[in-house]
This record gives sequence, structure tokens and C-alpha cells, in this order.
Amino acid sequence: MIQSRAKISAIGSYVPDTIMTNEQFTKIVDTSDEWIVSRTGIKERRYAAEHEYTSDLGCKAVQDLVERYGKSIDDVDLIICCTFSPDAATPSSAAIIQAKLGLEHAGAIDLNAACAGFTYGLHIANSLVTTGLHKKILVIGSETLSKLTDFTDRTTCILFGDGAGAVLVEYDEDNPSFHAYHMGTEGEKSKHLYCSGISSQLFNEPIADTRKIVQNGREVYRWAVTTVPEGVRTLLDKAGRSLEEIDWFVPHSANLRMIESMCERMSLSLDKTLYSLEYYGNTSSASIPLALDLAVRDGRVQKGDQLLLYGFGGGLTHAGLLITWQI
Repeated sequence: MIQSRAKISAIGSYVPDTIMTNEQFTKIVDTSDEWIVSRTGIKERRYAAEHEYTSDLGCKAVQDLVERYGKSIDDVDLIICCTFSPDAATPSSAAIIQAKLGLEHAGAIDLNAACAGFTYGLHIANSLVTTGLHKKILVIGSETLSKLTDFTDRTTCILFGDGAGAVLVEYDEDNPSFHAYHMGTEGEKSKHLYCSGISSQLFNEPIADTRKIVQNGREVYRWAVTTVPEGVRTLLDKAGRSLEEIDWFVPHSANLRMIESMCERMSLSLDKTLYSLEYYGNTSSASIPLALDLAVRDGRVQKGDQLLLYGFGGGLTHAGLLITWQI
């Protein structure tokens, strides 16, 4: 494995002001606060305003990063916006972010790996900086899933929220953040989690053409609780590390019961796990940076900590990274 020369040097986050509580859902669908919490661990989530979009959330996460760390982003040469809820099919949300932030010398791309998007984005940023092709990259996980939520489906509408997290990845040969990665896809299972677009078919089979998120929660749960622990073991083997050496496990915040099951299968204490779902819900590609930034802000994550990030979701796609926190 090529030695990394890239470092995460700053982090920022943003969530919208509007709070959607479990109690409010009881007025929309047949549910209760007790039912939602017992099955998901979610108490509330944030929703973007009517005219607030993924690019807006992403910009505010970057601005938070700049204000907290005093970083200059004028020389950023690439923006990777990880999202499956972009403002438009084109231009990319990354291009809109580039314009709003006035980053004159930056390329801009959207990356859609759904809930694994942020870990994919970090892997790509590390690769580009390590090889010398880029010097400073913004990786943003930003989603406005409330705009894709089917509020008639009681099993999915309670899950999703909006938010954004961003990190700055730049060259640092002496203190690299990245150590190992693992990723995979099982596209044949994509019918279990999708949001329709131009095509109303998957593998020549019809799908619900609603432009809303459709999920077979039972199948996704079954896939995730076996795939993620296996992926974690593979990742640790690549790095020559043991789970005992990891300070924090940071999985995609899909569902607390799912995370608990993963931890149980890995014999890992939930106390060593970071998640953002309790008050933000499932924010897809934003969930990992939101969870990480919550722990950075309250002092749980310290410089030198070993973190294992693992994203998983639509595709069905998964990706993990082992990093050292260098801030």
C-alpha cells in the first residue's frame, strides 16, 4: 500500500435550524415517539428550508471550517461534494459551492456513493494529494434528504434528515492521516435502496418512479450487519492493526439498532462508537463528518486518536478508512 502524504487539517459542519421531532410525525403517519426511538434511536432530525439546498448546507459547513481553524481556502484546487441529493442533475452542487465560495482555481465534482459517499470522497482526496496531482481538496458530505422523503411511508420518513460536514485535505508528508482503506459494491442488491431518476427500471425490472427514497429496511439491515463487520476485519488486516488499537469506530449513522448489532458482532463496545443520528437522523453522506465533528467539538476525539470510518448504503456500496486524527 502506498504511503499517504495527505492530512485532514480542518473540519466543519452545519445543520439547518428547523427541527422535526418524533412527536410531530405522529400527526403525519401512524407512529409514536416510543416506536421510533426503540427501533432507530432517533429523537429528532433537521430539515432544510424550502429554498435551502445541498450547496447551501455545504457552503456553511466549509465556512464553519474556515472560521474555527483560520484556514485559507483560496488555494483549494478541487472540491468533492459527496451527495445523492444535489441541487440539480447539472450543474453539480460542487460547482455551485465553488461559485458561492469564490474559489477561482478549484475543479469541482459531485460524488454519489450514497451513504458511503464521504469515505469514498476521502479516499479519492487522499489518493490525489498523495500522488501530487492536487495540493488542497475540500471534501464535503452534504444532503437535503427531506426533499426526497416519502412522507406517506411510515417506515422510511422517520429516518432521514438534512446536514453537512466538510474537511480540508492537504499535503503533509510528515503527519499523514490515512493508513488503509477497503471498499466494495453489491450492485445486484440495489433494488433494496434507491431513488428513481431518468430510468424507471433496475436490471430491466420496474421500480417505483416517485423520485423519492425507497428502502427495504429489513434487507438493508441484514446486508449491513454482515458486510460492515467483515469489511472492518479486512481493513484492519490490510493495516496490520487490531480492533483494540482503534480509539473510535465511526460508522454511517443509519440506525442505532444496526450499529449496536455491528458492534456486537465485532465484540466492540458501543462506548467506542461515534454517531450523529440521535438528533440529526440518517443524513447519508453527511452522517460520518457530523458524528466526527460532534466528538471533536466536545473533546472526545483528540489528536493522535486512531479512527475507523465506515460508510455503507445505496448501491449497495460500502467503504472504510483507517485514519489518525492529526488536528
